[in-house]
Order: sequence, then C-alpha cells, then structure tokens
Amino acid sequence: MEEAGADLGHRGEQLGLPEDGPGSIARPGRRLGALAVDWALCSLIAYGLITGSYGQTASNWALLIFFVLSVLTVGTVGFTPGKRLLGLRVVDLATGRPSPLRALLRSVLLCLALPALIWDRDGRGLHDRLARTVEIRI
Repeated sequence: MEEAGADLGHRGEQLGLPEDGPGSIARPGRRLGALAVDWALCSLIAYGLITGSYGQTASNWALLIFFVLSVLTVGTVGFTPGKRLLGLRVVDLATGRPSPLRALLRSVLLCLALPALIWDRDGRGLHDRLARTVEIRI
C-alpha cells in the first residue's frame, strides 16, 4: 500500500497490539480452526446427550450449546475450548478481560453469523467491534 501513498501499518497497530507473537491479532485460520473445534464439540454433545441422531434438531441444540459455552467461557476465562487449544483469547479493549455482558453481546452476534463475516482492516469481525473486544494470540 505504500506505493499508493498510504501506510496503514500492521493489523492491530491502531489498537496498540504488536505485529506478531503473543498479544497480536489472531489470524483467520486459527480463528476458524477454533470455531470448528468448538462447533464439533457442541455437535457431539447435542447428538450424544440430547437428540441421538443427526438432523435439524441436533443442529439447533448444537447452536444453543455453542451459545451457552461461548457466553460462559469467554465471559469468565476469556476463551472457549477451541480457542484455548489453538492459543487464542478474547480480550476487552479497555480492561483486558471481557465482562459477562460483553461476552453475551459478542456471543449473540456470533450466533447470528452475519456480523462475524464482516471484518475491518484489523481482521476483527463486526461482533468483536460492537462488543469492543479483540481475539488475540496467547
């Protein structure tokens, strides 16, 4: 971009985050990997403990379990099992730790899917921007 006369800096620079290593913005591959791990876990719980079959009912239960898992784990420790496994954490931009209310807002928007598909130049989804959180590497 420097040839065009604009130096936008690295992803997360405007947020005061480093370019690489711990504390830097989580890359899309890791974020999607963590989401896949969490969704698989929730699907297994829905199938194995609640419905006993795959189908729309199991998918609905998996979404509800995913929502509860996300609110409880991000709102308390800052990560879901998938995020922990892949070395990611959700942090509040102001305090460093997302409050349960921010985790609730973030999870509702994440479950709606569309806000998570709209990203800014730093790679933060709309769900993170509205909840004033960011997903970083640990």
